[in-house]
Amino acid sequence: MQTKIKMNIEIERKFLVKNNDFKKMCYDKKHIAQGYLNSNKKRVVRIRIINKMAFLTIKGVSDQSGTTRFEWEKEIDLEDAKELMILCEKEIIEKNRYYHKLENHIIEVDEFLGKNKGLIVAEIELRDKNEPFVKPDYFGTEVTNNSKYYNSNLSLNPFKNWIKKTSN
Repeated sequence: MQTKIKMNIEIERKFLVKNNDFKKMCYDKKHIAQGYLNSNKKRVVRIRIINKMAFLTIKGVSDQSGTTRFEWEKEIDLEDAKELMILCEKEIIEKNRYYHKLENHIIEVDEFLGKNKGLIVAEIELRDKNEPFVKPDYFGTEVTNNSKYYNSNLSLNPFKNWIKKTSN
């Protein structure tokens, strides 16, 4: 029996966050722990635990702009996810995710913890990569096409390492 996998296309843009103003606009906050079973550039396989729910996600290669890529996600058993985390590469990413509604969009702001503490990145998902949207004042530099900000790369080269390299 052949199982058909439905691929979704994820279209998002990422921005560094300039200040904590976003916190007063948010309607929800969740803790996320995620690890990578495979961080190959052609496919990323991630285990994610959000509060008490768990997911297996497979992401494909981003297009040249960095905004669009294939994504497949399935909810899995929480205990299975905890066991799979043991097999993950390098560092487990931990972050608090804040949710902010702005017009027709939900902005997700990730405040990283652990070895990525100090890094705050906002993401906005779009229906089309050219879709216009309002940028809140707390949005800073766009980092959509900068792969060092991909979570899979942050698990291999955490933000704390960047600070050491730039301060020497």
